[in-house]
Formats: sequence, structure tokens, C-alpha cells
Amino acid sequence: MIGGMDRRAHAAAVVLASGSGTRVGADVNKVYLPLAGRRLVSWSLGAFARVPGIGVLVLVTRPQDHELVEWVLEREVDGAEAEVVHGGRSRQESELRALRHLAERIDSGAIDTVLLHDGARPLASPALIAGVLQAARRHGGAVPGLAADDIMAVADGGLANLPRGTAIRAQTPQAFHARPLLDAYEEAARQRFEGTDTSSVMERFSGLPIHWVAGEQENIKVTYAHDLVIAEQVLASANYRR
Repeated sequence: MIGGMDRRAHAAAVVLASGSGTRVGADVNKVYLPLAGRRLVSWSLGAFARVPGIGVLVLVTRPQDHELVEWVLEREVDGAEAEVVHGGRSRQESELRALRHLAERIDSGAIDTVLLHDGARPLASPALIAGVLQAARRHGGAVPGLAADDIMAVADGGLANLPRGTAIRAQTPQAFHARPLLDAYEEAARQRFEGTDTSSVMERFSGLPIHWVAGEQENIKVTYAHDLVIAEQVLASANYRR
């Protein structure tokens, strides 16, 4: 359980940190790079730890990162106890391993909602996380995103403008009712289906409605070295909502 939180809570948050992040140009997993005096992944772990209603926090890692994981959990994430799960060969396999880790509690009803989040998105605010959780509990599934009016579709070998307001740039955390989420991932594994993100698996193997929640401009994904500079600037901003 997350320290100091209501032990009756029934949501679990999964932070994915088992990728390599080679595009950022570092010798270590990018989620453990320094960001404003802390390791990058500790920012999102800390945000989840401050959201009422989240009672379980799972960090999905690589075995070779165990010393960095221990450093972060022991020194940089106040008030949070994370359960560590080793990831798989793909993002989806890593998510499935986390869900299987939670399966007994999902089966018993102790966990009714699961949020899945990219460890490389350090700036998701507690307010965004809480909004996604609330929407998922109400509708079945929730995905944060920003309106993408500059996206075009391929049509008959050419390009066509999508109607305004019909496309979003999806972010994380993405949250879903726990039982249908686990069932969908197990079915995807049986059929060897690889989705682009959590919502794509749910669209394929679940009838849950997925609600769009307004995302945050600051909720960037650190992919390249210059993204770290942007994240530092956001954290230094007086207007940043942390």
C-alpha cells in the first residue's frame, strides 16, 4: 500500500520503466536520468502517491536496473511503497506482467481500476491523474489527450483533413476497469495481438466505452535529449501545477 493513503482504496497505478530509451542518447535507462535534482521516474511516482484513491503502486522495471530502482524508491519517493515487477520484451508484455501481478487482487475485487503510465512522462500532475481515475470509474475507461487539429488521414492515395475535434494526441495515464482490462490483455496474448497502446488493446478486445479527458501540455514524453531540457524548464516555471 502507498504510505499514508486510505487502505480501502481500490485503484492501482502501474508505472512502466522497463524500456531502454536509447534515442535519448544516454548509457542508462532514460527514466533514471537526472531531472531537477531527482531521477526522472521519481516525479511521476511521487505524483501518483499523492492522489487519493490509489492504493497500490507498481513499478515495472528491468532486472539490470535494480540498483537504480532501489535508489529511487529508498531516497526519492516520499510516502510511497512501490511493488516492483520485471517487464517483458515489449510494452504490452510488460503491462500484462503487471496485470498478472495484480490478478489475485483484481479477482477478489480489492482492485477495481488500473491506471497505466509511461515512466518517461514525468510531468503528469496529480490533478490529471485524479481526473483520469474519476472518468474511468464513471465510464469504464479513460484516456487523456490534447486536440490534434494538424493530423491528416490517408485517403485513396492522397491526404484528407480530419474533421476538427475528431483526433487527439493520446497521453498517459490511461485507466480502465480492472477485470475487463486483465481479460482483454490475456485475450490479446492468446491471439498474439500487439496494440499501439493500452486503449488500442481495449478497443479490440473489450466493449468498455473509453472517455476522453483533456490532457496537459506539460505532460510530455521524454524521448530525445532536448525533451529533458524542456522538462527542466517546465519544472522551473512558477506556473507549473505540481
